[in-house]
Amino acid sequence: MAPSPSHPHPHTPGPHPHPHTPAPHGAGHHRHGHTAPDGAGPQDGLARLLDLDAELFAPYRAGVLDRLAHLAGDGVSRITDLGAGTGTGTFALLERFPAARVTAVDTSPDMLALLTAAARERGLDGRLTTLEADVTEGLPGAAGADLVWASAALHHFGDPAASLAGIRAALRPGGLLAVAEMDGMPRFLPEDVVPDRPGLEGRLRAALDALHAEQVPHLGDDWGAHLTAAGFTVELEHAEDLELRAPLPAGAGLYAYLVLARVRETLDGRVAGEDLAALDALVGGGPDDVRHRDDLVVRSRRELWVARRPGDAA
Repeated sequence: MAPSPSHPHPHTPGPHPHPHTPAPHGAGHHRHGHTAPDGAGPQDGLARLLDLDAELFAPYRAGVLDRLAHLAGDGVSRITDLGAGTGTGTFALLERFPAARVTAVDTSPDMLALLTAAARERGLDGRLTTLEADVTEGLPGAAGADLVWASAALHHFGDPAASLAGIRAALRPGGLLAVAEMDGMPRFLPEDVVPDRPGLEGRLRAALDALHAEQVPHLGDDWGAHLTAAGFTVELEHAEDLELRAPLPAGAGLYAYLVLARVRETLDGRVAGEDLAALDALVGGGPDDVRHRDDLVVRSRRELWVARRPGDAA
């Protein structure tokens, strides 16, 4: 499963894709003329979105991996990337833990094929194994991991207890699980981005939150409580509000477009027609399109829990 954008997520980043969630925590096909750039198909658009999320927030991810390395200590040799998607987390893990091999797990064979090709191009295929699997049904071939990385993944599964039981079985005693999540759709727009529809983004986000409550009920959960109930020892909880302002990195406008185009698809028929028309102007290729606005601010809240399977000291 890719870290669903909705996973960015990134709701990037359970089965993949989820048509009810905008990227990066879910996919969805583009209609209404909002197709992926350059004629790419929906899967290509999702892959580009996941990669852009990783590029824009690379410093945050590097800091997270530094925390993990500190907690894991020396000797990390076997890592499982749960919900690997296009492999942005996989490659970051391979770089941060140069002595380790990574098993990339996803329910999407298309994503695993993309990841395998990318690893081959980078000369990293000798340190990578892929596994098409659902964690709630076990992770054959991924037992004895020192570290499991689950980015924007666990909320897609219907039963957190079953998911965490599967992960616990795949970890060695003393091994670490890192659960990385985001709180929903990233924010991009000023309050008056459409003067006739002030507060547009807030209404879109509220509608998404209501939909997620029905269809992805564990999005936004306190994973610390789930981890404790599953018998893990929580060693770190961290939340951070990320914000990118002008001058924005390259790709920020495209990132906003890909997220909002998925929002447009997901919320068709669920919000006022006037709001959909306003959103059309922001993703329709005209002068107000987010890909060439100078008033974007990229905001996203990221949360991290790191827990240890009780047993021998790491």
